[in-house]
Amino acid sequence: MAVSAREKKSKLILDVAIKLFTSKGYAGTTMDEVAKTAGISKGLTYFYFKNKEDLYMAVTKKAFDELKSVFRDIIKMKGKSGLQMLTELTHLYFEFAMKNRMYNDAILNFMGILQLYNNILTRGQIHPLILESEHFQRLLEIHHDCGKLGIQMVSLGIKDGSIRPELQPEVTFYTIWAMIIGYERLTGPVGFEEKEIKIHLDNWRPGFVKLMQDMLKGTIQAQKPQIVQTSLF
Repeated sequence: MAVSAREKKSKLILDVAIKLFTSKGYAGTTMDEVAKTAGISKGLTYFYFKNKEDLYMAVTKKAFDELKSVFRDIIKMKGKSGLQMLTELTHLYFEFAMKNRMYNDAILNFMGILQLYNNILTRGQIHPLILESEHFQRLLEIHHDCGKLGIQMVSLGIKDGSIRPELQPEVTFYTIWAMIIGYERLTGPVGFEEKEIKIHLDNWRPGFVKLMQDMLKGTIQAQKPQIVQTSLF
């Protein structure tokens, strides 16, 4: 299907915004700069995206689409167990976050916005232009798409026996997802040299993956302390 002139212009603005948000950050980027870099008028830029908040929500939507493609590629893998898919997801998400720092930050920023949005008492803290963005409204509809694919991976693992059967797929995936996101966020603090803690990125990552696998397989078992009978005399 041929791409219309409108779609081409919208994509151009979006691509330029992504480059500027990546290099200068959200706060350091202006709509004037986006228009100038794209080689179009400021008025035309505002025709496609109402304001910078609307543009950032469009970028966030694209970030979710890119992350969803990672999930889709994994779920399509042939001959992989559910546990292997979740392990692959762990590695590919780390790679996604490293190569697409701005996308990852946009996704996490939206999660924070959504936390405010879910509570009527805190919804007023969200910038009103974000709430008015059609892209924000679209994000509300699709932000669970990745989760649905992840739940499929867990369900597949339970079915094929690679994940223990008593686990509830929804709870299990979102717990693993929280662990993966938390790991990625903590690579900064762990990577910063600290003599008092004995953990380094080169041994934490394989340890993290193994712990996740053991949790899902059910190989983690509490060890009762052995009672040693001794005599004081």
